[in-house]
Amino acid sequence: MTTRRSFLKKTGKGALLSTATLTTPLGLVSQWANLPKPFIIGIIGAENSHTAGFGKLFNIDKAFPGMEVKYVWGETQEFAKTAMEKGNIPKMVKDPNEMLGKIDALIVDHRHGKFHLEPAIPFIKAGIPAFIDKPFCYRAEKGKEFLKMARKYGTPVTSFSSIAHSYETFDIMEQLRDMGSFNQVVRYGPVDLESKYGGIFFYGAHIVQPLLYMFGDTVKKVQVHKNGKNSSASLVFENGMMASLIFTTKKYGWRTYVETDDGIQELTSRVEEKKPAKNYADMVHMFRTGEEPRSHRSIIHGVAVLEALEKSVATGKWEDVAHWN
Repeated sequence: MTTRRSFLKKTGKGALLSTATLTTPLGLVSQWANLPKPFIIGIIGAENSHTAGFGKLFNIDKAFPGMEVKYVWGETQEFAKTAMEKGNIPKMVKDPNEMLGKIDALIVDHRHGKFHLEPAIPFIKAGIPAFIDKPFCYRAEKGKEFLKMARKYGTPVTSFSSIAHSYETFDIMEQLRDMGSFNQVVRYGPVDLESKYGGIFFYGAHIVQPLLYMFGDTVKKVQVHKNGKNSSASLVFENGMMASLIFTTKKYGWRTYVETDDGIQELTSRVEEKKPAKNYADMVHMFRTGEEPRSHRSIIHGVAVLEALEKSVATGKWEDVAHWN
């Protein structure tokens, strides 16, 4: 399959040089030959406000010079047009596959994770690096198949929560190295178990993934507790540590506390906000270099924890977390 990169490699340099030689002075030809080609990004999904945010990041703020979101496909034309207007995205496609051969990187950004993987498959097979917004997918087994395919084609893929993959979380991880062992962790954050976008999957990554970054991809079992509109969950790690999740419904934001020998301590970052944020910087680094910032195993473990939590919502019982064999 022809990709934009392979097309440019085969025809771009020769065609541009021959045309330039016929119509421009020789001095300008050498200057043009050294100009970097624009790096073109396409987005599948526009229902999320994130899509307009990506457009603003690349096209308006120009946080990464030389990179542009040029194409978008929306679940509806209205969603796509809104993203185009707010993110200064110039082109809308009626079918995501229209972007094949025209883009250098792909972002997939649906509100429900069950729609994330299938439209990305042709791009993975074409070698186009892809960032899949959280949650990576809706079922861990499907995610494993997708990532094995990406590995087969040598295509870099990543996915993460922006709350987890942040300079703030990484600073807390550094602090934890000097704080000894923990028996109890409590984390607060917004979750709507009844969300039409996948229940626990919709915002669950923001409350779960930071704990996995901090304490490891070793959650053994989970249980959800419901009392009317109030709900919480328990996570047990392989080392016996328990994390209690409090699903908040009145205020947006996340806070984490740990039990230490000195008492209860809130985990807070010492770093000031940086722009562009780490999630964007590492996504772009992968686009440019192919270096994935998060292991495939870690991505799937995060999905498996959410899947076990979803099962527990239905059963009210402890549910084991499946691990990548």
